[in-house]
Amino acid sequence: MTLDQLPIGQDARIVAVDWGVLVAEEAQRLRALGLDAGALVSVAHRGVFAGRDPLAITVGRMTVALRRVHARAMQVELAQVGPIPVGPA
Repeated sequence: MTLDQLPIGQDARIVAVDWGVLVAEEAQRLRALGLDAGALVSVAHRGVFAGRDPLAITVGRMTVALRRVHARAMQVELAQVGPIPVGPA
């Protein structure tokens, strides 16, 4: 699934980004914000206007506004976030 399809509040990990569909400057800005493979993200809010842009994406403790076209370039998988098991397996 792509980041733009992720339900609000669901944690996911970015597994791949199609940097080729983005303008080089935009790709550089997204990388600088930490939106790259391996990042844990969630959708905090969707816009209310036509196209439901922008998306508010939480990355760590930061929230960034992201266009839907950029979120569509990011493949995500649902993250299993919870307590880490301790003790013998």
